[in-house]
Amino acid sequence: MSRLPPLRLLITLDAVHRLGSMRLAAAELNVTRPAVSQSIRALEDWLGAPLFDRSVKPARPTDAGERLARATQSGLDQIATAIEDIRASAGHADRHITVSCTIGMATYWLMPRLSAFYARVPDAMVSVQAPPSDMPAFSAGIDVALRFGPGPWQESDTVRVFEECACPVGHPERIKALNGDLAALSTQPLIHVRTPAANNWPGWKEYLAAKGIRAPIGPTLTFDNYVQATQAAVDGKGILLGWRSINAGMLSEGRLAALEQGIHEFGSSYWASAFATPNSRPLVREFLDWIRDAGSDFDRYGGMKL
Repeated sequence: MSRLPPLRLLITLDAVHRLGSMRLAAAELNVTRPAVSQSIRALEDWLGAPLFDRSVKPARPTDAGERLARATQSGLDQIATAIEDIRASAGHADRHITVSCTIGMATYWLMPRLSAFYARVPDAMVSVQAPPSDMPAFSAGIDVALRFGPGPWQESDTVRVFEECACPVGHPERIKALNGDLAALSTQPLIHVRTPAANNWPGWKEYLAAKGIRAPIGPTLTFDNYVQATQAAVDGKGILLGWRSINAGMLSEGRLAALEQGIHEFGSSYWASAFATPNSRPLVREFLDWIRDAGSDFDRYGGMKL
């Protein structure tokens, strides 16, 4: 036996329970009253339990009838909502894009600026996905990937968003105590972020080597992503190797301070890439144009800039 009775029987039960009358239910369903009564009987036979107490007039739902009617109404409401959402999405599929980027980029750079994109393209809808690996890539359903690296990706239509650079950042009091001494970093608690192998993000090891600073002797803290690591830096737990895309906003707000003598370029930028195909949607091009302009403004006015 199927776990569910025929849907028409449940729809009939919902109508009778909701309207409180088989006559009104028959009118709503555009069937005869005997047909409604037969459907309720068929549902009771399927369940093996009475759904209405017919010893009173009008018949009242039994406890089983109340339980099933409430569950049916909830289920039908969820189905109706899903159908509305699907219809809305289908009707606006050409005005919806999905963007993949790191969780740090999404949280601190892209999401705060999306209102400007909506102001330029009011009927657009943008979904943002941050892959668990923190390595944005194209996959089914991804229209644009925001990636960090030394040069444009040749397999796609790519625009440069902004130049990225790194700098030690931390709580203002902790940075002030360093007195601008880069070498003092080796004695500080350094905040690390776990990154997948073979990705393009340099860490403290590469930074200290580039600056000629000896290996750290202070304690270390390691986090799974830049959101967690940034919060630890804000809380004064240690010094984080910060990035413009992640920390510029907090620097301008004064929640973090930068060791400005330590600003360093690794020769990499942020790029927005979209596969160029004969069926490429105009909205994807509009998004690329917008994010290129937003990145240009960030290059001119963003904090922590060489």
